[in-house]
Amino acid sequence: MKRSYLFVILSILICNNVSAQEASSEYQIFAKRFIENIKDNKKEALADQVVYPLNREYPIPDIIDKADFIKRYDEVFDANFKDEIIKSNPEKNWYDMGLRGIMLNKGSIWLDVDGRLTAVNYLSKFEIDLRKKLIAEQKNDLDASINYFQTPICILETAKFIIRIDDLGKNNYRFASWAIGKKMSEKPDMILYKGKLIVEGIGGNHQYEFANDKYTYECAIIILGEKNSPPARFTIYQGSKKILLQDAKIVSR
Repeated sequence: MKRSYLFVILSILICNNVSAQEASSEYQIFAKRFIENIKDNKKEALADQVVYPLNREYPIPDIIDKADFIKRYDEVFDANFKDEIIKSNPEKNWYDMGLRGIMLNKGSIWLDVDGRLTAVNYLSKFEIDLRKKLIAEQKNDLDASINYFQTPICILETAKFIIRIDDLGKNNYRFASWAIGKKMSEKPDMILYKGKLIVEGIGGNHQYEFANDKYTYECAIIILGEKNSPPARFTIYQGSKKILLQDAKIVSR
């Protein structure tokens, strides 16, 4: 299951002025349909046009299926967000982003080339409060050596390791790892600081890199990959030599 990295990646793309143009007539039809469904609160119709899982900003759980979407609809689409969508003009406020589909305004909503909902980059007050609560719970459950951070990024699990990445603030990323089977309430086997986020093109793929003497630890997140690509990969380099490569899954704890 892919985590909510889309929030980070889309923000980066927008800030870097990815070229956009007004939506084509076909895309405008998709936008109009979406607007009308929101206006009429057609939860069932909307739920049928979602690419699942619908990512929520970590550590809020993703929306996993149609039933989950309908259950959490009002938590995501609050009055302010509905107002933004309903008042939007398909010709002026929706933009053609090529293979990524179309976006509303600065990316609060993304529809793919078939008109399916792929991302909601908006947090309602309910979700903001829920996220704060979940982050506080995470900090309470972590070992004292790492129970401070600004934003939790992700937790990866490979055949041998549990890896946690957090943003300490101002894109200062921290890496913490444990041998598989250990708990994050235990002191990490390794902690690395000053990691870098590297974004690959506009497909969403990105990686976090951490240096430790002659070694580089790379955590790659695969948003757009081959058919059998894992959600993530963990690689260790000694200089330019690859000494370990493991597929990873993205987990919630």
